[in-house]
Amino acid sequence: MISRRNIRVKVMQALYSVESQETNEKPGDPFKLLQKHFDQTHQLFVFLIHSLLEVARYAETDSRNRASKHLPSKEDLNVNIKLAGNELLWKILEYPSYQKAVKETRPELLDSPDMLRKLYWQLVDTDQYQQYIAVAGRDKKDEKTILEFIFNDLLLPNEAFTSYVEENFTNWDDDADMLRVLVQNFLNKPAAFNFQELISREKWLFGKGLLETVIGKKDVTMELIKPKLKNWDPERIAVLDMILMRMGVCEFLFFETIPPKVTINEYIDLAKEYSTPQSGQFVNGILDNIHKDLVKDDRMHKVAFKPS
Repeated sequence: MISRRNIRVKVMQALYSVESQETNEKPGDPFKLLQKHFDQTHQLFVFLIHSLLEVARYAETDSRNRASKHLPSKEDLNVNIKLAGNELLWKILEYPSYQKAVKETRPELLDSPDMLRKLYWQLVDTDQYQQYIAVAGRDKKDEKTILEFIFNDLLLPNEAFTSYVEENFTNWDDDADMLRVLVQNFLNKPAAFNFQELISREKWLFGKGLLETVIGKKDVTMELIKPKLKNWDPERIAVLDMILMRMGVCEFLFFETIPPKVTINEYIDLAKEYSTPQSGQFVNGILDNIHKDLVKDDRMHKVAFKPS
């Protein structure tokens, strides 16, 4: 499911939207923004599964198109449609949780018939596909392997496909690595997967709690951060860096299950990836100094923040 790192990214983005006033959401309603980010991940995941299945099912479309030619050749009339009947593919299509997700998100509205056709023909030219259709029967392992191949070796490396996804889903860069793992896990055990619970209750409470705490304890975190800025003007520090430091300090003080070293490393990585080239080192220095002071002053007694 969704990782804590990904949850931190979405909390960061919700806070940035609120604090930079680049959203029309009402002030004080950042949780709708957070939920919106999770909904985008859900929509993207469904679209990726849908795209995988549509490429596989295109074998049947190709067969119909070729058979309907004015003068179809023998080859046109004997297109191998084994892939369209893939047992795992149909297990997914008939899975109630997937059907509900498709009904809710309507991934078919983003279909590009031309892209599906090109992807299918690229697949047909591969040795893996030829080996798959050369076997008359159906093997459970082979059924899964060919779908994995389509996703990992055909769709993801295809620049046209990933560019198309990026155009339609602004969260692609944030979620791509995580969703690659999620798709693989889903293909391994589709029946155990609930599309309506892409994020567990525990993870949602972590994200909601982190967002709530960073907002509710802004004064507390700034009291610890400002003395460490020395010659830095707080007003000129990147908004994102300040948000990440406040998130880190909140984890120090209010999230008892998260070790401080994990917190520091997570926010160093996020600063490097999402802020300026110098941000990783900057955020590392500030958080590390604050952590040392909290330990020295015996203030590392984490107590979960409960808003009034």
